[in-house]
Amino acid sequence: MFLAWRELVFARSRFGLMGGVVALVAILVVILSGLSSGLVNDGVSGLKNLPVTAFAFDDGTAADSAFSRSTVDRGQADTWSEQDGVGEAALFGNQLVNAEGPDGEAVDLALFGVEADSFLAPAPDALLDGTGLGRPDGIVVSDTVTDLGLGVGDTVTIDRLGTDLTIVGVLDGQHTFGHVDVAYVPLATWQEIHAGAEPGADVRPEAYDEATAVALRAEDGATIDLAAGDDAAGTTAVPLADSFDSSPGFTAETLTLDLIQTFLYAISALVVGAFFTVWTIQRKHEIAVARAMGASTRYLVGDALGQAAVVLVGSTVVGLAVGVGFGAFLTSTPMPFSLEAGPVAAAAALLVGLGLVGAAVAVGRIARIDPLTALGGQR
Repeated sequence: MFLAWRELVFARSRFGLMGGVVALVAILVVILSGLSSGLVNDGVSGLKNLPVTAFAFDDGTAADSAFSRSTVDRGQADTWSEQDGVGEAALFGNQLVNAEGPDGEAVDLALFGVEADSFLAPAPDALLDGTGLGRPDGIVVSDTVTDLGLGVGDTVTIDRLGTDLTIVGVLDGQHTFGHVDVAYVPLATWQEIHAGAEPGADVRPEAYDEATAVALRAEDGATIDLAAGDDAAGTTAVPLADSFDSSPGFTAETLTLDLIQTFLYAISALVVGAFFTVWTIQRKHEIAVARAMGASTRYLVGDALGQAAVVLVGSTVVGLAVGVGFGAFLTSTPMPFSLEAGPVAAAAALLVGLGLVGAAVAVGRIARIDPLTALGGQR
């Protein structure tokens, strides 16, 4: 690293400019990582918090709209409960509704219809305030609903139907689906709302046997044979993680941000490679002198890559620090933004790794430099 350090000091303005570009890319990567994590949490945190192994939807339902189009019945749930490896199977209702708070506040809710005695019902230790499901008109809402000024004891009214639902409990943390706050509601009440019945109106009897999907939980240490269960119940089952794609806009949002991040990584590698290509060409004669004095190609390539690593690591660390600081500000805004150590660390490693790949391609020229150049052979 002797030559590398001398060049870093001598050409500090050029290396500083290169480092500034890498730092800006690192800032963008951190922000995009936070946006990606925030959108995922805002889109499917309600599903992620469910103690579910898989969801079984009606056979033939489109994967990207399963939660809004699927309808299963209790008979299918009973069939699933008899399958090997299935610990519990319960009906699960999902519906987005518009409602109003007690003072006319606009409240959008993702109603999760669950039976109060099923494994899907909110556990007491998951509550921040209030109680769990019990009364027919009681709902347990996400903590984020309190940002609207609502709390335990307040009543929300479903638009068009006029159904009143009273908040009896508040969950600890974020529980959202499709960027809408989750509200757990007794399954029978959900079935009435889903059927479009106004309070006191008659509901067709079969509606009380229907739901959106069958939620499955595997026995401890067991694996559910989803294909066999589908054949028996006439459903299409997917693991919990795969069901996220059925959340509104989830796939489009994540693919867009992933594509932007991919382009940033590619741009970083190209920029770093272009810089070190030009830098290698500019110091061609100095490298030839070193070759003539006995420096091996391995030594010179290692020296150049060490130089690139210093620039990349230093600039990435600065960019990460600035990005995390800016991200801390964004977390206090309504923007869905969440910084997670794992994705940020992976993004930093990719940035440095791809930058080194670009630099390695550039410094490959060193192996082709003729020592005779140092003696004036090219002058």
